Amino acid sequence: MRASRRIATLNAGGSDGWGIFLRAREMERQGRAVLDLTIGDHDRVTPRVLLDEMHRSAVDGHTGYASVPGTPALRSAIAARVAARTGVATGSDNVLVTAGGQAALFASFMGVLDPGDTALFIDPYYATYPGTIRAASGVPHAVAARPSAGFQPQVRDLETAPDARALLINTPNNPTGVVYAEATMRGLAEFAEGRDMWLIADEVYDGQVWTGAHLSMRSVAPERTLLIGSLSKSHVMTGSRLGWVAGPAEMIGYLADLAVNTTYGVPGFIQDAAQLAVTGGAEIEAELVQTYRRRREACLRTLAGHGSIGVVPSAGAMYLMLDVRATGLSGEAFALRLLDERGIAVMPGESFGQAAAGHLRVALTRPEAALNAAMAQIAEFAEELRDAA
Repeated sequence: MRASRRIATLNAGGSDGWGIFLRAREMERQGRAVLDLTIGDHDRVTPRVLLDEMHRSAVDGHTGYASVPGTPALRSAIAARVAARTGVATGSDNVLVTAGGQAALFASFMGVLDPGDTALFIDPYYATYPGTIRAASGVPHAVAARPSAGFQPQVRDLETAPDARALLINTPNNPTGVVYAEATMRGLAEFAEGRDMWLIADEVYDGQVWTGAHLSMRSVAPERTLLIGSLSKSHVMTGSRLGWVAGPAEMIGYLADLAVNTTYGVPGFIQDAAQLAVTGGAEIEAELVQTYRRRREACLRTLAGHGSIGVVPSAGAMYLMLDVRATGLSGEAFALRLLDERGIAVMPGESFGQAAAGHLRVALTRPEAALNAAMAQIAEFAEELRDAA
């Protein structure tokens, strides 16, 4: 007996990009001290007020089947949040609640792709993107956003790509931290309109913007955009698995049919906590933003003046991307040696595609003192490697 080709080829026979992360976890199990800066999970638990609301809701009986598209109250709250952030009128029928942003991505590609359709996505990219497209029986095609262009995607590069049914973009971007400029967003929207493509906009970091401003693709092209949102990064709810898709009502209806046949919705007590987060969690979100802003600024101060390592201009998201090409090593080789020799785990840029080769992604998910020490060690290690080259 064999597995389906769809499931057996999710990673196209290659790595899923998480090798360093898994190696670091194994080292920890063996008793070695490792500072893990690989994964974008917070170094704190979900706020007590939200956990208390989950508990209250569960004890009060919201433990049975919940409304599959999302509870009316939560859909309405998310719709109001999306409308406020995009300037586009949004109602409950424009929102589907999903089991996290990843489930929202999968649902969106299932909604827009027929088997064999091509979907474009920007490299560097979050590691699950190509596998998610394959899971929906699509053909993933990466289009590079080059370091020389500040990792801003260029329409001229998209114009040489094959015909496609959808274009996936992610801003603020994971892994680079780059926020796509207004001109970039409008250029991508015009490109998609010219080719009659869907736009799938992963904007889960829309509240984490350090410089400049975030422009939602729903603000630019609402009729062809499926907007992905989540409470994982904004309200420390990564394990709660609460996300959404916002888009045209007809498509949301189809995606609700998909939910009936896959997840069958999200637990009601989690949805009730999510409703509280959306309607009354502004202080939680603001405090988290300030935490990551302080950490980013502290890391930049520590790295200033180290010529052996460059910093990609990070305008958003909870990461820094470091350029280590001056050492002569690939990002993967540097990350492996850094882990083995210094006990610091970071993600190599190659985990996110080839456009970020020779780079590292550092998650700002530890206290400032630990991050500053790690940055100093990374810079020192890079200088040693450069001098030895």
